[in-house]
Amino acid sequence: MVCYSHSRISTFEQCKYKYKLQYIDKIKVEIPTTIEAFMGDLVHRTLEKLYSELQYQKINTLKTLLNFYNQLWDKEFSEDILIVKKDLTQDNYRKMGEKYLTLYYERNKPFDQMTILGLETEERMTLADGSEYHVRIDKLACKGDTYYVCDYKTNARMKDQDDVDSDRQLAMYSIWVKDKFRDAKKVILLWHMLAFDKDITSERNNKQLQTLMQDVVDTIEEIKLCKNWPTSTSALCNYCVYKNMCPSFKHELELESKTIREFKKDDGVKIVDELTEVESKLSDLGKRKEELHEDLINFSSQKGVDVVYGSNKKASVKQYSKIVYPEKMEEFIELLKENNIYDEVIMLCYPKLNSLILNNKCSKEIYKCITIDKAHRIYLSKKGKNENED
Repeated sequence: MVCYSHSRISTFEQCKYKYKLQYIDKIKVEIPTTIEAFMGDLVHRTLEKLYSELQYQKINTLKTLLNFYNQLWDKEFSEDILIVKKDLTQDNYRKMGEKYLTLYYERNKPFDQMTILGLETEERMTLADGSEYHVRIDKLACKGDTYYVCDYKTNARMKDQDDVDSDRQLAMYSIWVKDKFRDAKKVILLWHMLAFDKDITSERNNKQLQTLMQDVVDTIEEIKLCKNWPTSTSALCNYCVYKNMCPSFKHELELESKTIREFKKDDGVKIVDELTEVESKLSDLGKRKEELHEDLINFSSQKGVDVVYGSNKKASVKQYSKIVYPEKMEEFIELLKENNIYDEVIMLCYPKLNSLILNNKCSKEIYKCITIDKAHRIYLSKKGKNENED
């Protein structure tokens, strides 16, 4: 049985194509990981060593932990690890990890604030629909009947309160904690923001957790029914290990290996450049068309005519009544209903219906009545070396 996890669901939400490559096709990549993920993993493993040995009354010195971290780095670092920020080296990231560990150690020693119950847990819980969900908690601890679900973050961006109050990962883990530890009167979600030497916390009530559980179940159902796997580009694409096989970047990567002459001869480059030129001309023509319309209206008004003649065509300028509806449509719609004309004027919302159909949320009878064809849309947008960077 498939075991779902926060990272698995997040991948689906981030990019369905990446989800397909990673979890369905199980594609192995040449780039094993990114430097950020590599450094974060070693920091996690070092802190795991700290707390696991504390349970045996062994307190590691900071020097011992840093030596352990650096030994892991020397042993496991490889040149194929992806470093997106080209102005930084692996040594910069190594030192960042050392700094995070040092700050955490100095602020939390002698590490007796709470009782450790689990480290890097490997648990499963069964969701309402019967699906299995992976519970991997960096550090599970308690202080009396208050439990703490702790997560180490090496992110370069500080989480704010809105971020943690809407976070799914630790909140889902807290459902498992409440089920397994019946004495837990309170479960606090705690993020150690290592880059900033700060902690941030959040709590959820039972109603919020029930809503969250249902949202996760609904998303899992969407994953199970998914048949289309489109790409979704974002700032995260630069950190994706599947970028070289992604349809959204494959051509760009091909062009990077070409000479300037080969680049200019590329059929794709020539087509897009011509389309860009045509779109620019159409935009200018559209603006000019609006100006001419305004000139015609003024001319017809000044001359007292409603048809203006040219060499081969004539332009009719007809005035009509334009209805301006209120900005707040809710009250207006209620008035339509009170006057029994709402049903006569309401239209089918095709975008919403399309979304329901494409996300497999309609009955079998509806699908029997329709066909789903393939179509294409073309968008032009700017490109640049830093367009996807954080």
